[in-house]
Amino acid sequence: MTERRIPRYRDLAPLVRFERPFGGLDHKLARAQTIWDLRELARKRTPKVAFDYTDGAADAEISLQRARQAFQDIEFRPAILRDVADIDTTTTVLGKPSQLPFGIAPTGFTRMMHTAGEVAGARAAARAGIPFTLSTMGTTAIEDLAAATDPQARNWFQLYMWKDRDRSLALVDRAATAGFDTLVITVDVPVAGARLRDARNGMTVPPSITLTGALDAIRKPRWWFDFLTTEPLAFASLDRWSGTVADLLDAMFDPTVDFDDLTWIRDRWPGRILVKGVQTVDDAKRLAALGVDGIILSNHGGRQLDRAPVPLHLLPSVVHEVGDDLEIHLDTGIMHGADIVAALALGAHFTLIGRAYLYGLMAGGESGVDRAIDILRTQLTRTMKLLGVGSIQELEPAHVRLLTSTRGNRHRYR
Repeated sequence: MTERRIPRYRDLAPLVRFERPFGGLDHKLARAQTIWDLRELARKRTPKVAFDYTDGAADAEISLQRARQAFQDIEFRPAILRDVADIDTTTTVLGKPSQLPFGIAPTGFTRMMHTAGEVAGARAAARAGIPFTLSTMGTTAIEDLAAATDPQARNWFQLYMWKDRDRSLALVDRAATAGFDTLVITVDVPVAGARLRDARNGMTVPPSITLTGALDAIRKPRWWFDFLTTEPLAFASLDRWSGTVADLLDAMFDPTVDFDDLTWIRDRWPGRILVKGVQTVDDAKRLAALGVDGIILSNHGGRQLDRAPVPLHLLPSVVHEVGDDLEIHLDTGIMHGADIVAALALGAHFTLIGRAYLYGLMAGGESGVDRAIDILRTQLTRTMKLLGVGSIQELEPAHVRLLTSTRGNRHRYR
């Protein structure tokens, strides 16, 4: 029979670890193990109107849900007994090296999420050795972003086609002069999507403080302090605007844009060109014939057409048709490093993250973006090791199987 005794301090001491009940921000970021953890921290620190602008999508948000579900439905097929002591996550994107197979996608109105805004994202991207994309709807000027980052940083500029062509060309010229090496032309915004969360929250530019917002502000004082004590929030490339973002998009963007418009932009821009928002094989083939350097399979993070094609599902068909003619990048729905691995295995040359980076930004500014990138890097590396893959170049379709959800949470193979 086991003899009982009273535990002694020297026996208990190694087992007990006390944590500060109210850890600082660095402590909270370090405890975040997933992008979803950063999302929850961001939700607690950011007013609802700003959080929902980032988190939300169009109409019933089905496009976003399906894009994320597609990654969850991936079945990996690991190889065993492979030497994976050293993992190489580097790749080449549009002729230049990237330390990781993902970059930061263009996001609008970024200083509303956190006053550090695009500069925080660009600096974090530069440290990680990956590209950062500045949006036409950004809140930092082209020249200011270039000045705030290392000269060796790789910055891309995203262009929306305006009704005023001269103003569009002026932005293109400014980006080239500032040293941006790639132009990302977004083509899926003839009109604004129905972003219902923003409408219900009374989202305006600049943000206005409603009674509900004022009550919310009491619970998020740090955000409001930063907002009220830093440079006024505005679109850096646009005239001052007062109203909803949807009204701005409808007033500014040109629904008559066609393939001929891409031709004259290509002739004007000295660097590489990506076309973002491709959602059919036929359009991918037409763009390949036009001679662009790459395309981004994207449904705009689900923020435009609801029930749009899922980029991951579209990827194998596009790779089959034009994979040898141009680079194929992918965004929408990426929330885990394993999502990136799946896209690369199915033939994507590169991926882009939007919300995943913004959750980090809202959670902790520049340090939060660093943490988001680090989380994805760790997950990416671990997944590659578990698959028995030592480099990005070794990933191939045999490593994954696409499943399609059916009723009863069962799956059929695709």
